[in-house]
Amino acid sequence: MNLISVIVTTYNWPAALTLCLDSLLAQQDPAFEIIIADDGSTFANQSFVQAYCARSPVPVHYVHHEDQGFRAGTIRNKAVASSQGEYLLFIDGDCICPADFIARHRRLAEFGCFVPGNRVLLTESFTQDVIEQQLHLHQKPLSYFIFARLQKKINRISAFIPLPLGRLRRLQAKKWQKAMTCNLALWKNDFLQVNGFDELFEGWGYEDSDLVIRLIHLGITRKEGRFAVPVLHLWHCQNDKSKQDDNYQRLMERLHQQDFIVATKGVSQYLP
Repeated sequence: MNLISVIVTTYNWPAALTLCLDSLLAQQDPAFEIIIADDGSTFANQSFVQAYCARSPVPVHYVHHEDQGFRAGTIRNKAVASSQGEYLLFIDGDCICPADFIARHRRLAEFGCFVPGNRVLLTESFTQDVIEQQLHLHQKPLSYFIFARLQKKINRISAFIPLPLGRLRRLQAKKWQKAMTCNLALWKNDFLQVNGFDELFEGWGYEDSDLVIRLIHLGITRKEGRFAVPVLHLWHCQNDKSKQDDNYQRLMERLHQQDFIVATKGVSQYLP
């Protein structure tokens, strides 16, 4: 594997996106590109992102569409369609990545597998401090986060402790739960085979679970990324969940349809 395409989803939060991009530009592994998937931000946010892209030492591409509500799956499909890498790494624009994040994901990559990482949640007050002071959390040592945990600024410390789990990472090969696109890696070819995210999932909720379930139906198995590739997730208000129940019902129907693999309305519509 050579180039990794990092898909960063964002919406109208340039302060968080700055911290996210700063952490990506400090990565030990330089063989990646960034695709910013902007789910309908205002012109001011667009201008900031484009100016940031112009200063980046690694390739950065910007994909944007109009604001028509939560359409993260759609903008991620468009971002993948413009990507050049053979391996995809999805994160959110409110996540901060340790300096070895991409290097560790590269080591975990394996044909026939998708790799979900986990996240460390920041409290609302700590998030405010990080943004106001522009704290570079990606540069902080483990001792910093141990102290932060003792102060109850983060919800866990265990995610930062790397463990050589070996075959244990494959114990739950067909588990779809808690595989989220704030930290998810997979081969681009596998993504294309299932036709990416299904845009029938409108509004917030379960579009990433649907992707993972269809990958499992295809025969792609889970390789656990816990204790290897955490991200720091900034606190934010919950999204509008008015579509959550409808999306969950659709997800449960598909879960038991083993032959349902290809998204009804997916990435293929954006490919040349």
